Amino acid sequence: MRLRLENAGPATYAEVVARNRASYGETEAARRDAHPKSAWKVDERAAFLDRLRAAGARTLLEIGSGTGQDSVFFQQEGLDVTAIDVSPAMVEKTTAKGIKALVRDLMALDLPAESFDAAYSLNTLLHVPNSDLDAALRAIRAVLVPGGLFYLGVFGGDQEEGVASDDQHVPARFFSFRSDRQLLEYAREVFEVLDFHVYDDRAGVRFQALTLVKPL
Repeated sequence: MRLRLENAGPATYAEVVARNRASYGETEAARRDAHPKSAWKVDERAAFLDRLRAAGARTLLEIGSGTGQDSVFFQQEGLDVTAIDVSPAMVEKTTAKGIKALVRDLMALDLPAESFDAAYSLNTLLHVPNSDLDAALRAIRAVLVPGGLFYLGVFGGDQEEGVASDDQHVPARFFSFRSDRQLLEYAREVFEVLDFHVYDDRAGVRFQALTLVKPL
C-alpha cells in the first residue's frame, strides 16, 4: 500500500535523521529482526552479489543496514562488511550478529576516502530530501574506490516528498518518492548507471533498482 504524504514544508536531512532515530527504536528493531525478507529482495541481493564477484570486490559498506540481515548475507559470502545506520538500536542488533556496525548518517560518514570496493543501500535514500540527495550520493562516491559498485534500491514513483500521514511508526517518517527520470537524473550527476530496472506490484508500489559505478 502506498503511503500518503503530507507536505509540511521543506525538511532538512538533520530533521529526518532525528525523526528516524526516534522511529527505529528497540521495539521496531526487534520487529524488523523477526520479519523475513521478501523473495524479490533476496533476488536483488543475490544479483548484486554476482556483480560483486565478477568485479572482484572484497569490501562492502551497507548504508541503512537495519538489523543487519543483508550485511550477514554478504559477510557469509566472503565480503568484509561494514554496516551503518542512524539508529543505535538497529546498530546494536547488527553488531550482535558479528558485523562491524556504526551509528552514522550520510552527511557524517567519517570513513576513509576510497576505502570500499562497493556499497549497498536498500530503502534508505528515500528518506533523504531532494535538497540533500546530491550531497548524499557524493558522500557515498567518496568512500568508494574508482570503479566501485553501488546498489541503490528505493520505493518511488510520483515526485512527492513529505511525512507519511498514515505511517505506523512514531514519529511518522519522512519519504521522498521520485520518478524514474528524476532518480536517474540525480544518479547520473554523480555515478555512471550500469543497470536500472523496476518492480511494480498490484498495490501500486514501485521499486526502483539501480546499479551504479564510480567513474574511473
